[in-house]
Amino acid sequence: MKTSPEESVATTLAENKMAGPPKNRLGLTIPQSLALIGPAFVAGAWRFGPGALTSAVQAGSQFGYALLWVLVVSTILMFIFNDMAVRIGLATDDSLVQTTKRTLGRPVGVLAGFAVFGITLMFAVGNAVGSGLALKMLFGGSMVGWTLACTVAVAILIALPNTYKIMERLLVALIGLMSVGFLASAVLTDPDWSLAASGFIPRIPPEAGFLLIAIVGTNFSINSAFYTGYAIRERGLKPSQYRSITLADTIPGNVATGVMAMLIIIVSAAVFNASGVVVHTFPQLAQVLEPVAGKIGSVLFGMGFFAAAFSSMAANASAGGTLLADGLGWDNTLSSPRVKALVYVILAWGAAVTILAKGSPIQLIIVAQAMTVLAAPFLGILLFVLSSRRDVVGKLCNRPWQKVLGLIGLIAIFSLSIRLIVKLFS
Repeated sequence: MKTSPEESVATTLAENKMAGPPKNRLGLTIPQSLALIGPAFVAGAWRFGPGALTSAVQAGSQFGYALLWVLVVSTILMFIFNDMAVRIGLATDDSLVQTTKRTLGRPVGVLAGFAVFGITLMFAVGNAVGSGLALKMLFGGSMVGWTLACTVAVAILIALPNTYKIMERLLVALIGLMSVGFLASAVLTDPDWSLAASGFIPRIPPEAGFLLIAIVGTNFSINSAFYTGYAIRERGLKPSQYRSITLADTIPGNVATGVMAMLIIIVSAAVFNASGVVVHTFPQLAQVLEPVAGKIGSVLFGMGFFAAAFSSMAANASAGGTLLADGLGWDNTLSSPRVKALVYVILAWGAAVTILAKGSPIQLIIVAQAMTVLAAPFLGILLFVLSSRRDVVGKLCNRPWQKVLGLIGLIAIFSLSIRLIVKLFS
């Protein structure tokens, strides 16, 4: 029996209603895919702080677009180790530190917790200074006053119920703000895009050695990768969701921070080409950015700077408190009062040193770099070993290509560590 066009339309609408919302190739609806976004972005917010921003500013100002390719390599290696932490978090019932204690011995797990806490304690100072400095650039006033305001804001965030869920959504939103700010700034500075494209051809400019180490070290952060396993557990995600998590969160989360670092290099290079001024810090860049990109360009860049510093401030303190509590054998979720107390210790330390230092705490930043040098290879080995053991992660253990890239990453970490140790003690 032939149906009328009206009946065909009605039948199609009924079938679509029964089928539910449109799904992607993984069989997930758009809301279901968006619901998986979070852990990799939290880790990205941690590593993409004032240190990463400053190294990118210096790279663009001193060497133009020549070091863009380094960020591509760093992003790939970051994804590999981030993915290892995701698989460990999905496959085990325990946290990463607990799994380390059970598999490799309690002292090793305790050391991992203290190592991460030490790093976050030192980086808290740079994040505190960066947050206050960004708001001073945007609104004027006292840097110390804004630093205290940001510290109180993060403390209130940590005190809320369902802390992790709220923080995760805030950090994802802040990364979105960063993306808008830095992309708009890159467009407004009118860079030479063809020349920028040549920066993806690997070459190392003379005298770029130490800055090259800094770029890789700040963007290929094993510390933040380690914390991803905790973020996965906070969300209660399952091994069956691994592929969906990879496509919806792990890949976008790592690509987003890598692309933003590239945009900062592009902005800095464009400003240098237009003004001839070599800048070394974010405030210096903001000062020379306005004549090149206008007031709106300077404001947008300042917004991105604040989003980066504030999000890193929250993620850094949360990670440090969680890892130390776990190392001590306490609860290891942000809802735990003990974890919150340790988070407050990190926040208070950052604010106190900012007030007492009355300037840029360069020495503490150097100490933080030294601690990272000592901790990163150790944490990288833990992730590689645990994710390679079938008795730990089962079917999610490293495949041959993941082992190869993981070994390349470990070689890179050890090479950076040796170079930095020589530099620090020479």
